[in-house]
Amino acid sequence: MAASRKAPRVRVYLPEQLTKWETERYVEMSQRPEAKLPGNPHGISCPLNSCNLNEEAGQHDQTHLLNTDHGLCLYLANYQDFQLKNLRIIEPNEATHSGDPGVETDSRMAPKVTSELLRQLRQAMRNLEYVTEPIQAYIIPSGDAHQSEYIAPCDCRRAFVSGFDGSAGTAIVTEEHAAMWTDGRYFLQAAKQMDSNWTLMKMGLKDTPTQEDWLVSVLPEGSRVGVDPLIIPTDYWKKMAKVLRSAGHHLIPVKENLVDKIWTDRPERPCKPLITLGLDYTGISWKDKVVDLRLKMAERNVVWFVVTALDEIAWLFNLRGSDVEHNPVFFSYAIIGLETIMLFIDGDRTDAPSVKEHLLLDLGLEAEYRIQVLPYKSILSELKTLCASLSPREKVWVSDKASYAVSEAIPKDHRCCMPYTPICIAKAVKNSAESEGMRRAHIKDAVALCELFNWLEKEVPKGGVTEISAADKAEEFRRQQADFVDLSFPTISSTGPNGAIIHYAPVPETNRTLSLDEVYLIDSGAQYKDGTTDVTRTMHFGTPTAYEKECFTCVLKGHIAVSAAVFPTGTKGHLLDSFARSALWDSGLDYLHGTGHGVGSFLNVHEGPCGISYKTFSDEPLEAGMIVTDEPGYYEDGAFGIRIENVVLVVPVKTKYNFSNRGSLTFDPLTLVPIQTKMIDVDSLTDKECDWLNNYHLTCRDVIGKELQKQGRQEALEWLIRETQPISKQH
Repeated sequence: MAASRKAPRVRVYLPEQLTKWETERYVEMSQRPEAKLPGNPHGISCPLNSCNLNEEAGQHDQTHLLNTDHGLCLYLANYQDFQLKNLRIIEPNEATHSGDPGVETDSRMAPKVTSELLRQLRQAMRNLEYVTEPIQAYIIPSGDAHQSEYIAPCDCRRAFVSGFDGSAGTAIVTEEHAAMWTDGRYFLQAAKQMDSNWTLMKMGLKDTPTQEDWLVSVLPEGSRVGVDPLIIPTDYWKKMAKVLRSAGHHLIPVKENLVDKIWTDRPERPCKPLITLGLDYTGISWKDKVVDLRLKMAERNVVWFVVTALDEIAWLFNLRGSDVEHNPVFFSYAIIGLETIMLFIDGDRTDAPSVKEHLLLDLGLEAEYRIQVLPYKSILSELKTLCASLSPREKVWVSDKASYAVSEAIPKDHRCCMPYTPICIAKAVKNSAESEGMRRAHIKDAVALCELFNWLEKEVPKGGVTEISAADKAEEFRRQQADFVDLSFPTISSTGPNGAIIHYAPVPETNRTLSLDEVYLIDSGAQYKDGTTDVTRTMHFGTPTAYEKECFTCVLKGHIAVSAAVFPTGTKGHLLDSFARSALWDSGLDYLHGTGHGVGSFLNVHEGPCGISYKTFSDEPLEAGMIVTDEPGYYEDGAFGIRIENVVLVVPVKTKYNFSNRGSLTFDPLTLVPIQTKMIDVDSLTDKECDWLNNYHLTCRDVIGKELQKQGRQEALEWLIRETQPISKQH
C-alpha cells in the first residue's frame, strides 16, 4: 500500500500569559487553511474574538466545533477561560521555530492520516470483484462476527480505517464523505484521533442525525449501501434497511469485507488454549445448564438454539479463553438442539486432555450430551443444513443481536428472534458460587489497591511517578494475588486534563507525571478465576481546590444515592440513573456516560442485559443476584476528571410495607476500597450520607483489614486505617 503524504498542520498561537493547563488545549484545523471558522466569516489569521464562540459552543456540547462543509475541526472547550483576543490562526506555510508557543498534539492522539485508505476503500466500493454493482456507501461497525464490544486486533476494522480506536463507534464512508458516530465517552478521543477527512457525529446530542437520516440526506437517489452481513447485528440491519428503503435506497450485504481487502497486514485470528472451570467457580455443571436451556426451548416449541455471543458460549460450557485481550472468551459458535450439541471452534483446542475431560469428549455419553466439534467457519453451512429438515411449526431461537448472516441462514418462518437470550439472562443472575467468587475477587482487588494507594502517597511527592508507572504498579500488586489471570480492561490512569478523557489510556507520548497539584483518576480491574473487578477512585496527593472538592462531593452524593437506593422488584436500571445525577444537576453539572453496567463472573467486564443509564434501552429489570457498577462522574475539559465506581450486588431488602407483595431490592457493595475523604466537602453531605460513608469505610476496614493482616501487608493496613477514619460535619 502506498504511503500517504502527511497533511500540513495548522497551528495556534497562544499568548505566554496563559496558564499551563490552558496552553495544553489546542486548535486542530484541517489541511484546508482557507476554511472559515464557524461564526468567523473572515477566515484564517483573523483574531478569534470576532467569533461568537460561546454561542457556537452551546450548540456543540461545549467541547468541539465541527464545520463539516469545510472539513474543519476546531477543538476548544470552556472558551470563557481563554483570552480569545490574543489567539490567532497560523497558516501551515507560515514560518515557525522551536521556540514559538504553538501547540501541537502528541503522536499517539494525533489524527491518523486516512486520505489514501479512504481512496482505496472507495475504489473497492466500485470493484466488481467484491460487489455485484457499485455501492455508494459502506458501513463499518465496531464489532466482530459475534457483535463483541471488545475485539481482537484482526477485527479492528473501524480503527484501521479512521484512526479512532475507542470501543464504541460506527463509521460510514460514502463517495464524498466519511462520518463517525460515537457516544459521550469518546467525544474528545475521537476528535483527536481522526483527521479532517472525518466528521464526528456525537450520539445523544439533540442536533446529531442518526446514521440512517444522515445517509438519506447525503446519498444520491437510488443508492446502494453496503455492509458485511457477518459483522452487522440483525436488529441494526432491520432498522437501517427500513429507513433506507422508505427513501428509495437499498441496504446490500457485501460478503467480501472491503476493509479486509485494503488491510494488507491484517493480523491472524487468535486461537489460544482454553481454561476449564470446576463447580467451585461455576456452581453448576455445563450439562445442567444445557438441561435448563432445553426446558426453556421446549416451552416455546424451539428445536434449535444458535448461540453467537462469545461470553454466552464460555458461560454455557464453563470454559474460558484469551482470544480477546482482557476478555476471557474464545472464538466459537454453538448450536444446542433438544438432543444434540454442536460446538464450532478452530484448532486443536478441544484436544487438550483437560478440555476433553471437562467436556466428556472421550466418554460414551448418551447422545443428548455428546458434543460434536466442528470447524469455526462451517457455522452457516451447518445451520442451513439443519434448517432444511425442519417441520413447519418448529422454531429456531437466535438473538436479534446475532449477525444478519446468521439470522438469514434461518428461514423467516422458522426464525424466532429475541433481544436477550435465556443464556444472557441466566448468566446475569449470579448463583451463590459465582456471587461469593465475585466477593472474594473484590477482596483481593482491594488489597492490591490499598498497596497501590499507599505506594502512591509515598512516591508522588518525590516526583517521577507517571500515569504509566502507576498503572504498571497497580498490575504488579494485582499479580501478587491468588488466581490472578489478567486485567479486565486497559487501565485508565489519568492525571490533570487527561482525566477529562473518559476512556483515556496512557501511552508514552501522552504520559503525564502525577503531582501534588492535580487530581488523579484511576479506573482499573482484573480477571481472577473467581471473579471480575472494575473500580474507579479519584484522589489528590496535595490540597484540592474548593471547586474540585465541590465537584467530587456532587459525584459522591450521586454514588451514595444509587448505592443506598431501595426500589421495588422489577425496576429497570434506567429509572435509577437520575439518582446519580441529581446533585450534579443541582449545580448545573452532568456527565455523558451511563451510570452503571453489568459485570461478568470471570467474564466480560461489560455484560447485559442490565445496567443503569440515561438511555431507555430494552434492559431487563434488576433482580437479586445481578451485579452492576455504580459510577457517576464529572469531567472538566482541560482540567480534571472525577469518577467514583463500585461494583454492587443486587440483594433483597426488608421494608416496612410490601406493596402488592412484590418485595424490594437494594445494592450491596462488593468493592471495598476507601473513598478519599480529603476530596469531600463534608459539610455539604447530609447526615444520612455521612453515615453511609462511615459505615462503608468501617466495612472496608473490617473486611480488607483482616486480609491485609493475613497477607502480612502492614504498611497498606496502616494506610487503610488512616483512610477509613470517620467523618463528621461541623455543625
